Amino acid sequence: MADAGEQYEASASALGYLFQFAKALHICIEQWMSGDMDWSVAVEAADDIEIHRGPDTRLIQLKQRAEGVRMTDLSEDLWKTLRIWAEAAKDDRIELAETKLFLLTTAEIPEGSAAFYLQPRGSQDRDEDRALDKLREARKSSKATKGSLPKCFEAFDNLDRGDRPLQRSLMSRIEILSGTPDITEVRTALRGLAAFAVGHDAAKAFLVRLEGWFYDRVIEQMQTPGGSPVTGIEFDEMLSDLQRQFRYDNLPIDNDISDMPSDASQAADLQFVRQLGLIGVGTDRIGLAVRDYVRAFAQRSRWSTENLLRAGELGKYERRLVEEWQSRFAEMAEELGPDATEEEKKKEARLIYRWVDREARFPIRSGCDEIFVTKGSYHMLADELRVGWHPDFSARLIALLEPAQAL
Repeated sequence: MADAGEQYEASASALGYLFQFAKALHICIEQWMSGDMDWSVAVEAADDIEIHRGPDTRLIQLKQRAEGVRMTDLSEDLWKTLRIWAEAAKDDRIELAETKLFLLTTAEIPEGSAAFYLQPRGSQDRDEDRALDKLREARKSSKATKGSLPKCFEAFDNLDRGDRPLQRSLMSRIEILSGTPDITEVRTALRGLAAFAVGHDAAKAFLVRLEGWFYDRVIEQMQTPGGSPVTGIEFDEMLSDLQRQFRYDNLPIDNDISDMPSDASQAADLQFVRQLGLIGVGTDRIGLAVRDYVRAFAQRSRWSTENLLRAGELGKYERRLVEEWQSRFAEMAEELGPDATEEEKKKEARLIYRWVDREARFPIRSGCDEIFVTKGSYHMLADELRVGWHPDFSARLIALLEPAQAL
C-alpha cells in the first residue's frame, strides 16, 4: 500500500493534469470569444499547452502550487521549465524568434528574483539581463548533485555552448505570470462563461457536456502520434451545436445515451414487452422497442436530474401522447366491434403499434426531434398501462399478473 507521501504526489499529479485540461478549455473559449477562428490549441504537445494563432506560437507551462509557495531562483518549477525550453531550442524543435514562452504559476514571485525580472512585457520591473544574471548566480551557488536540478543546469549551460549562444535569446521570449488562477478559480470562470453562452439555469449541464467532449478530444490528440490539435473552426462548430441544443425550443441529446445498447432478455417481465407479446410482435422488433425504451428513460432521467425540464413539461408531453393514441385506439375498437376474433384484434393492434413505430413523431420541444424520445416515451406509457395495443390489453395483463401476485 502506498504511503501518505506517495498518495499526495499521485493526487498532486492528477490535479495537475486536470488543471492543464481545464486551463486549455478556458483558453479555447477565450480564443473563440475573440471571433477569429484562425487558431489551434494542443495539450502535452510541444509543451503543457501549445497555442497557434496565425503566425504566432505560444508555449505555456502551468504550475499549480499550494498557497504560500514561492518561486525562488533555485525553484524546481522554474528550472524544470527552463530545461524543457532550453532543450527544445537547442535541438531546433522550437524557433525562438517566432515563439513566445509563458510560465503560469500560482506560486508567489519574490521581488528581485529571476522570475520577478521576467514578468510580462510592459511591466516596469521586466529586465531580461538581470534575470539572466540571477539565474547564472543561482546555478553557480547551487550545491545540488542529485535530483532534477543538475540536469536542468546542464541543459541551461548547453544553450551557450557552440556557435549560437541562446541564453539571452531564451530570456527575451519568456514571460512569467504569478497569481495564476488555480483549478478551482478556472472552473468558476468556466461556469461563468457557460452561463454567458446558455444562461445560468443550464450552465452546469452545458459545461459538463462541453468538458466531456473537450477531454475526449484532447485524449485522442495525445494518444495519436502527431495528433491534430483542437482548431478554432472545430471548436466553433462544437460549441455552436451545443448552444443550439440548449435553446429554449430544444433539449440536448447525449451521445452516450443515443448510442446506448440494450438487452431485450433483461426486459422480458416489463409490461410494455408483455404488451408487444400480446399482439405477436417479433423478437427483433421487441429488441428495438427495448432499445428505444432504455434510451428514452435514460435521457428523460438526465434532463430531470439536471433541471433542464420546465415545471409540468413531462406531464404535458405525456398527456399529448396519450391523447394522440386515444383517438386511434377508439377508432380501432369501433371498427372491430364486439364480435371480432382474436386474430382480427391482433391484426388491428399491430397497425396501431406500426403507427407508433413508423409515423408518430411528437417532439417534446420543437427543436428536439430525436425519434427514440417519442417511441421510447410511448413504451414507458405502455409499461404503466396508460396506453396499449391490443383492444383488451388492460384486462389481459391484469389477468397475467394476478397469479404472480397471489404467490
